[in-house]
Amino acid sequence: MASTPPHCSITASTKSYKNHQHPKNHFKNHQNNHRNHPLPRKFSLSNPLPSPCNAAKHTATAASASTVRAPLSQVSTPFPSLDPDFSGRRSTRFVSKMHLGRPKTSINTRHTSIAEEVLQLALHNAIAGLESILVSFESKLSGSDDYTFLLRELGNRSEYEKAIKCFNFAVRREARRTEQGKLATAMISILGRLGKVELARGIFHTALNEGYGKTVYAFSALISAFGRSGYCDEALKVFDSMKNYGLKPNLVIYNAVIDACGKGGLEFKRVVEIFDEMLRSGVQPDRITFNSLLAVCSRGGLWEAARNLFSEMVDRGIDRDIFTYNTFLDAVCKGGQMDLAFEIMAEMPAKNIFPNVITYSTMVDGYAKAGRFDDALNLFNEMKFLGIGLDRVSYNTLLSIYAKLGRFEEALDICREMEDSGMRRDVVTYNALLGGYGKQGKYDEVRALFDEMKAQKVSPNLLTYSTVIDVYSKGGLYDEAMDVFREFKWAGLKADVVLYSALIDALCKNGLVEHAVSLLDEMTKEGIRPNVVTYNSIIDAFGRSATSEHVFDAGGIPESQADSSSSLVIKQCIHGKAVDREDNRIVKIFGQLAAEKGGQAKKDCGGKREILCILGIFQRMHELEIRPNVVTFSAILNACSRCDSFEDASMLLEELRLFDNQVYGVAYGLLMGYRENVWIQAQSLFDEVKLMDSSTASAFYNALTDMLWHFGQKRGAQLVVLEGKRRQVWDNVWSNSCLDLHLMSSGAARAMVHSWLLNIHSTVFEGHELPKLLSILTGWGKHSKVVGDGALRRAVEALLTGMGAPFQLAKCNLGRFVSTGPVVTAWLRESGTKNLLVLHDNRTQPENTRFEEISNLQTLTL
Repeated sequence: MASTPPHCSITASTKSYKNHQHPKNHFKNHQNNHRNHPLPRKFSLSNPLPSPCNAAKHTATAASASTVRAPLSQVSTPFPSLDPDFSGRRSTRFVSKMHLGRPKTSINTRHTSIAEEVLQLALHNAIAGLESILVSFESKLSGSDDYTFLLRELGNRSEYEKAIKCFNFAVRREARRTEQGKLATAMISILGRLGKVELARGIFHTALNEGYGKTVYAFSALISAFGRSGYCDEALKVFDSMKNYGLKPNLVIYNAVIDACGKGGLEFKRVVEIFDEMLRSGVQPDRITFNSLLAVCSRGGLWEAARNLFSEMVDRGIDRDIFTYNTFLDAVCKGGQMDLAFEIMAEMPAKNIFPNVITYSTMVDGYAKAGRFDDALNLFNEMKFLGIGLDRVSYNTLLSIYAKLGRFEEALDICREMEDSGMRRDVVTYNALLGGYGKQGKYDEVRALFDEMKAQKVSPNLLTYSTVIDVYSKGGLYDEAMDVFREFKWAGLKADVVLYSALIDALCKNGLVEHAVSLLDEMTKEGIRPNVVTYNSIIDAFGRSATSEHVFDAGGIPESQADSSSSLVIKQCIHGKAVDREDNRIVKIFGQLAAEKGGQAKKDCGGKREILCILGIFQRMHELEIRPNVVTFSAILNACSRCDSFEDASMLLEELRLFDNQVYGVAYGLLMGYRENVWIQAQSLFDEVKLMDSSTASAFYNALTDMLWHFGQKRGAQLVVLEGKRRQVWDNVWSNSCLDLHLMSSGAARAMVHSWLLNIHSTVFEGHELPKLLSILTGWGKHSKVVGDGALRRAVEALLTGMGAPFQLAKCNLGRFVSTGPVVTAWLRESGTKNLLVLHDNRTQPENTRFEEISNLQTLTL
């Protein structure tokens, strides 16, 4: 679920979840925006399998596999033993979604009281004495039913070594192949649930070789075991190998492999191919099938695909349960469609399916990630009103919201309430607090909290280290960041894309692009694939005018070749020059930065070089099939805004049209003055941005407007900013008496000032009286929503002064400009005022000029 990172499990148990009955009209009060032969060989724990290695990539999907594979028994890819915190259950929310509202099932419940007596003896004696206990009760135990009960209960208590010994004893005494098969299936399932996939595979191999494991149930159990631990490639190999044994997959098998692929992160398109093969084989899906497919969509935020699956369930007459709704909601929330999510939640009571703690936690997390904190907190209040008890995930989500808002007293209150409910702080709790304090620059609190976490025996995970290192790096505390990274290495953890991306972003934010590019080179050599976040940080850094000279100096590119040798420049930027590589370049970088006390001096450098680097990075993303997102677009527009040369900026956008003409074509067209020709295309782009969360949409409009304003396309900037206002990108930005520019960039704010003043100009000339007090808020005062250095205030002040507008800084708030209605009215009535307010573009093109023909675009040679 959204609030729990993929590598961070919540393993402590919590109170059971219930479907809560509640008034059906309560949504109206909610905000609307919302398993006589020779004796089998014994499988022994004393002969462990080889050491772990990486699973081979499964290159062909099950739907199209035609190659005859070797028997599974010949496959010997080993797996690591998972940490106890990972074993068994992934999170409270995961367990709830899987089991809530379903009849309780078990492998076997027809056991005798003798089996219960044996269980107690087994639990209270060492494993060495288990054999004698089983021998003494052998004549009294009623076959596989009792033994299956023992296996399951020992597994539930993580006594897997005793369970395996019990399995070996039972399968030797059982003469019937089918019963041996049932025992093997049970044992494989139990080990899979505990994350002991290597042992599960050993049991399967033994059963298969001895002739009692060739059943769809044993195959299904092993597929599920791999799936639980995220090994979808190996699950697919088991699935494909069934054909070699003459077994035809049934519904249980298909459900298991789809679920395994989802948990293993297989892309949705390939999972659908397996689903299509299932249909072609005449196997009809059930609710579990669709729930597993929805879970795949949920992990990727594929809300449109999830909606189609949800509708198909209706068309097929398949009932939807609470798990269906909760998973569907999770996909929609991760896709940023919070209004649609609210509509789905609101329809649940009419289907006699009532929202539970999982439903609310999903919605709250979605609102929080969309920056709609008020809606998130309102839902928490509704949970309390309805008597829906918070679980660990809910508490951590609520705490995270308060931490993000900087409301730490309330966050700590939630911690205390959580502990009073019998739930200790876990790694997710600490991660949320560390992130919150870090964003506020409270480094002493971060240090104290990190020490407290370890003192309380809460082991930091990868996200913890990533967060703390990121906080220290962005704060320029390189000694501290280096110490934490060394501790991270001593803990035996391996850096992933999240950690590298955080480090790269921190270095970029400090203007240290050479070091950031060096780390990008390091992570690729380590086999870690960068993602869009990684590249966005680099692009944004290259767009900052004071960052990249050292990169080019290190590359040894002569100044005279800067313009003509773009491929060489880009290669240097992406790959980095060969240097003496240490085992750990990260420590080396931190050590150097700490010695330099703040990094390198920042110098301005040529815009053309930066443009070439951005083009090179964009080309590399394209080659790696990493799809740029709206953040990429915003970073590139920001780079254009920082560029002094109109020719360089227009060249960048023109070249980027080769990759995405819709997005970059709009920006290029507006920049070049083809506004009338591209405005319809722009509307389509704006429609897509509207589907994104508010902060992302705001960044998009700010970046586009800034670029247009910077290069004198002020009328275009004004139209873009008014479009953002019409689409409610900025909440409550405009009223007759107040203009709130808190969340706007410099260009967007200035364009909005002109629009607002023109609006009240019309009010005056229509004979209406202005309010007694008029205010323009820039967000630099005591109650500012966004902490800043006053750049926005200064830009607005210069604009107002240049127009002669009679606004003055308020004495009580240095981020607020005020004036009285009569004074502004008099100024607006002056003859030259309207001409000052009307904006124009520096460049315009004839309306009959076709935008598609304006340039002969050529592919970049890199």
